[in-house]
Amino acid sequence: MAKILVVANETLGGQSLVETVLPRAKKGDEFFVVVPATRPRHGDIIYLEAVQDAAQVRIDLAKSFMGEHGVDIEGEVGDPDPFHATMDAVREIHPAEIIVSTHPETRSGWLRKDLIQHLKDETGLPVHHVVTDLAAEGLPFRVTLVVANETVGGAELLSRIKTKVADAESAGDGKTDVFIVVVPQKGGHGTHTREARTRLDATLGKLHEAGLLAAGMIGDPDPYTATMNALNTFHVDDVVISTFPETRSGWLRADLIKRVQHATSVPVEHVVVDLETQKAPAG
Repeated sequence: MAKILVVANETLGGQSLVETVLPRAKKGDEFFVVVPATRPRHGDIIYLEAVQDAAQVRIDLAKSFMGEHGVDIEGEVGDPDPFHATMDAVREIHPAEIIVSTHPETRSGWLRKDLIQHLKDETGLPVHHVVTDLAAEGLPFRVTLVVANETVGGAELLSRIKTKVADAESAGDGKTDVFIVVVPQKGGHGTHTREARTRLDATLGKLHEAGLLAAGMIGDPDPYTATMNALNTFHVDDVVISTFPETRSGWLRADLIKRVQHATSVPVEHVVVDLETQKAPAG
């Protein structure tokens, strides 16, 4: 039984990496995942909690997906620089081997920085390189990005999520549905961060109680920026945006739905949540 360190970011959860890890994990090897925290592409102000959350979402989804296959893994968010993130983890867990997962060479900044060779030279450990082409192979699960703020715990949204899962099961394509929930903050103050976190945690709790695989993050106060950062960070199959009715929604007045539809090739669905018709506002 060996202790293996896995270093990955966007390719964590990719088919090639799963096929590398799963058989060895089932034979008893222990896996620890480190995901470097990377800077979002959109927004003038960097919200550190949102950056940490994005990396943590990958870890949470990987843990949940592997758990569905009977495999327990541990993980942590690392330094933004993949070399430093790896070296920190090596000093912490003392692995027998390192697995580094990257995009193909033409798309990988890590390979352009010669990360694999640097790690071999610095650690003296076996470093196994796994190439994951998400554009060609996709993910072994279907990912829905859910964007909502005050309506994130609304009954209409939760009902739509459950319906999507039921419809997919009826279609029978064999893929597991996972949900990434993004809650934009109302502003940049600490109280806004806590409010968004409270809403997010409550909603994830409901999804987990329903037996769904879900993880989430707080996002930039601008909902378009928060959505685009998530779309650029994760491999997403479709998007669900939840808002108040048109007469009460600042997001609709800012034409959020159409702006996101024009910016992405994946389907974008709009769910209206009217908390005033519900007995107890959620989240």
